[in-house]
Amino acid sequence: MARKLKTYQTSLGFFDLAIAAPSMKAALEAWGADSNLFHQGAANESHDPDVIAATMAKPGVVLRRPVGTDRPFSEHAELPTDLGDGGPTKAARKSKGHKAKKPSSRPVDKAAERKAALAFEKEQKQRERQRASEEAARQKDRERRQQAVDKAQAALDRAEQEHARRAAAIQAEVEALEKRSQAEQARWDKEKARLEATLRRARG
Repeated sequence: MARKLKTYQTSLGFFDLAIAAPSMKAALEAWGADSNLFHQGAANESHDPDVIAATMAKPGVVLRRPVGTDRPFSEHAELPTDLGDGGPTKAARKSKGHKAKKPSSRPVDKAAERKAALAFEKEQKQRERQRASEEAARQKDRERRQQAVDKAQAALDRAEQEHARRAAAIQAEVEALEKRSQAEQARWDKEKARLEATLRRARG
């Protein structure tokens, strides 16, 4: 059964954020907050009928408006225009007054609530699918990079083995040549001694 949605509101960076969600935890996840903004007093449940209507029309979707303004919430809000005049500070005070509106006295539409809750679940599942798709893409990229690393490492290992084989063959040739050289030197020393003895005998 779909859980009843509530409207939650906070301010992050240059924007006020609002969302229709079944719990504070779900709102924090949708906002991408890395701390509990509700415990810090930076987020609260909104009772502004205009904000509630906007979020219930798009449950599970993070809506934005320039920080501290009374503009309608939307999916794509423009940056505040008074950043250089100390405006955000004044606007933030104005925003606090705006948040203090009394709860709407309009009757609760149970069918609309159920429809909004189901729409939130659909949006949440879509976000989960998107996150899963992004994680799968990251995993595929990691595997592709690892395959490239393994291929390069294997090529390096083969090249090192080939170098070692060739170096060993050259070293064997060097050692064989050294033996031939030593044998030739010994033969020459013996031959030279014999010829010199013959020369001495001939001289007489």
